[in-house]
Amino acid sequence: MVDLREIARLLERHGGQTRRAQTFRRAADTLAALDADVRADLDARRGWGTLAGIGETTNRVIAQAHDGRVPDYLADLQAADGPLAPPNPVMAALRGDLHTHTEWSDGSSPLEEMALEALRLGREYLAITDHSPRLRIANGLDRERRLAQLAEIGALNEALPGFTVFAGAEVDILDDGALDGDEDTLGRLDVVVASVHSKLAMDAAAMTNRMVAAIARPRTDILGHCTGRLVAGDRGTRAQSAFDAEVVFEACRHFGVAVEINSRPERRDPPTTCWRWPPTWAACSASTPTRTPRGNSASASTGPPGRPRRGSRPNGSSRVGSRNGWPSGWRSGPRGGDSLGFER
Repeated sequence: MVDLREIARLLERHGGQTRRAQTFRRAADTLAALDADVRADLDARRGWGTLAGIGETTNRVIAQAHDGRVPDYLADLQAADGPLAPPNPVMAALRGDLHTHTEWSDGSSPLEEMALEALRLGREYLAITDHSPRLRIANGLDRERRLAQLAEIGALNEALPGFTVFAGAEVDILDDGALDGDEDTLGRLDVVVASVHSKLAMDAAAMTNRMVAAIARPRTDILGHCTGRLVAGDRGTRAQSAFDAEVVFEACRHFGVAVEINSRPERRDPPTTCWRWPPTWAACSASTPTRTPRGNSASASTGPPGRPRRGSRPNGSSRVGSRNGWPSGWRSGPRGGDSLGFER
């Protein structure tokens, strides 16, 4: 079982191969659920392949592990393993991850495994941000399941002194910029990542309006994978959404919302060109994206592992939006210097 789970970990670590990783985790779960006598009988007659969920590849891994050797599949992954990036000051400064998915929604790892892996990487904290209820394709959590997960996170924090698991959610940004989920449930969370998952090909002006309205919501802490692009992995590729990046990033600065740098290999979002200085805004305003199935995400933080202070924003800026979806104080017109963004 250990080898099956290690294969799954390495598949996700280097290729974003979530579906393939799930195959190995399901095989491990199948073995773990067996009665001791049943497992002993299967081992004696090498009958693992008769179990539902154990295919040719996973059966071979189990057989080789049973024989006391490192499975070939695992050995190949370990031989190719190495640092995800060369040593650099940013990697050295990372203290926690603020956007992660578990098997509660569309991730493939149990919550406990996620926390233990974060500890192995030297992190001090981890935010669990499984999807909101509207994203049914990703098994988004309704209120009842979210509250059950909060209880599990609380128990895990009791079991891992010195390490903090924050309760969060990746919340859908709806067409009008509202956030998916009821106010009471969102208010119980430590971290809210707001992301666009639908109608990614909408008009640039409408997408800009939509994103800024979400950024202005009081519960939004982080803007997730802002372009929505996919560049690699087993889910295919998807071009980036069109929006006015200068306006969106200025709104984040004004309202104290972090812009996620999504580090999953298949996303790498925002594109590097968005962060050049002077910024190349056109790179994030390119239009006509095409869609393929959406996927997971992950980000990291160098910030302190303290509970976010709800409602605490720089310069006392208001988070209340106007009826047309734009935040109060927004004015259109020529942009540049202090003419950009929000009146003070």
